[in-house]
Amino acid sequence: MKPRDATDLAEAVRAATSPFSVIGLGTKLNLGRPVSAPPLDLSNFKGIVAYEPEELILECGAATKLSDVEKLLAAQNQMLAFEPPNYAGILSTKHSGSIGGTLACNLAGPRRLKAGAARDHILGFTGVNGQGEIIRAGARVVKNVTGYDLPRLMAGSYGTLMTFTSVIFKVLPKPETEQTCVLADHGVSLAVAQMAQVLATGAEVSSAAYVPKHGVYLRIEGIKASVKARIDMLHAGMKLHEVLPAAKSRKLWQELRDVQPLADQNEQEIWRIVMPPSETSEFLAALPFAHDYYLDWAGALTWLAAKPGADVRRYMNSGVATLFRADEAARAETDVFHPQAPELAALSVRIKNAFDPRRLFNPHKMYREF
Repeated sequence: MKPRDATDLAEAVRAATSPFSVIGLGTKLNLGRPVSAPPLDLSNFKGIVAYEPEELILECGAATKLSDVEKLLAAQNQMLAFEPPNYAGILSTKHSGSIGGTLACNLAGPRRLKAGAARDHILGFTGVNGQGEIIRAGARVVKNVTGYDLPRLMAGSYGTLMTFTSVIFKVLPKPETEQTCVLADHGVSLAVAQMAQVLATGAEVSSAAYVPKHGVYLRIEGIKASVKARIDMLHAGMKLHEVLPAAKSRKLWQELRDVQPLADQNEQEIWRIVMPPSETSEFLAALPFAHDYYLDWAGALTWLAAKPGADVRRYMNSGVATLFRADEAARAETDVFHPQAPELAALSVRIKNAFDPRRLFNPHKMYREF
C-alpha cells in the first residue's frame, strides 16, 4: 500500500483490518524487532514544504532523504544541530534514510552532548494515528506551543504510534570552524575522568569521545578567536597530544557519528549502551567475553561489538542497552530494547492504546506486548 497524500493514508488506515510494517525509505527495517506485516509505503511523502533560512525553520515531507535535507541546509551554511548519523555502513543500507525516520528513532550524533537529540529540535509534524485521524501538532512559529510536547513524544517511538507525513525542524547556523584536541590514551578509567574534568571547565566542548589505542577526542566549535582561546585554556590545564585542524576534525567526528570504528566487525553484534559515565569503566572491565568498543557523549554512550548472544545487560548496574545490530533471528528472540520497569511499561501500553488502539503500526517492533 502506497498512499498518495495524507487523506489517502487516513482512509487506508481507517479501512485496515490487519497491521502494517511502516516504511519510509526502508533504511531502518533492521532496527528493532522484526515486523511480520505487509508494508505501508510512505515514500510519496517527500520534498521541501517550506524553508525559511532567516527564521531557522524547515518543513519537509517525512520521507525526504536526510542527505537532501543536509545539502539544502549546507547551501545556506546551516545544519541540523543534533548531527543525525548515517548508519548505512553498519546496517548495510544504500543511504542514511529519511528525515522522518530520524525523528522516529530519535537519532543524534556526537554533538548531542551539547545540542541534544532529534526530539530537542522538532517543532511540529503532520501525521495519521491508528484510528485514521489526521493529526497536526506544533507549528513553524516557535512561540506557538500548542501541541509542542506531542512531537517530542513521537521521537523514539519507531513508528509504533503514528505515521508521519511531514515534519518541522528548527535549524541552526554551522560553526565557523572547529578543531579537535587529542589526549593520549592511558586507559578507559582515566579517559572518563579527563572528559568529566573538561566538561567542568569553560572550554565548552561540543563533543567528547574516547577510542582505545587512540585517545580522548575533544571537539571545540565556534568562531576562530573563540576556538583558539578555548584550546589555549585546555593547553594550560592538561597535556594535549595533538590538535586536529578543521578538515581532519570533521572527518573524525563523522566516523564516530556513523559508528565506523566498529564497521568491520561483520560477525559481531553491536550494542548501543547508555549509562552514567561513572559506571562505564567498571562495566567494561566486568565483561567476561572479548569485545571492541569506543565511548561517546563524554562516556555516557558506549558502542560495543561482541559475539552473538553475549548477555551484555547482565553486567550493568543501571542504564539502557539496545541490541543495535543483529540478525533477524536474534532480534526476534531477544529483547532488542531494554526491558522497561513495570510502571513505565504500563504507561507505554496506555500511550499505545491512545494512539494506535487497533495495533496497526509496526506491531511488536519495540516490545512484545504491543
